[in-house]
Amino acid sequence: MFDLGWTELLVIGVVALIVVGPKDLPVLFRNVGRFVGKARGMAREFSRAMNDAADESGMRDAAKSFKSATNPLSSAMDGVKDAARGLSDGMNGLDRKPGTSANAKSTKPLDPEAEAKRRKIEAGSARAAAERKKREADEALRKADELEASIRTPEAPARKDDA
Repeated sequence: MFDLGWTELLVIGVVALIVVGPKDLPVLFRNVGRFVGKARGMAREFSRAMNDAADESGMRDAAKSFKSATNPLSSAMDGVKDAARGLSDGMNGLDRKPGTSANAKSTKPLDPEAEAKRRKIEAGSARAAAERKKREADEALRKADELEASIRTPEAPARKDDA
């Protein structure tokens, strides 16, 4: 706040000693200390009230999401952690009874309609994943063929200017 060095503080102390006098100087310092303590207490109270208001309005959650948006590596790592957590939950659910959801915390069976919807969603996502993997494999094969073709073609004869 105030940029005071040791020399400025020394000058202020000497001026205070001359103006106030050595007899009343301890009383002055005590009063200044009380004032500074009250000011710090008020600043602390204000800061605490602002933090509480930010907590109530959900501003901290927004700040965390903005922070994660500005750091894509940490955001990606969070996604990987969530996926790994989902996989481990799915693996733990392999011994579950038919008719229960893999993500369900309880062993309460789903009604037949919800089970059919769940299976339809799982089949659609599995189909989409298989199609994506097939596209990626086809793309990789195409790139490999292009690379192989570019390696097999003879190089153009060197021009006389290059020699």
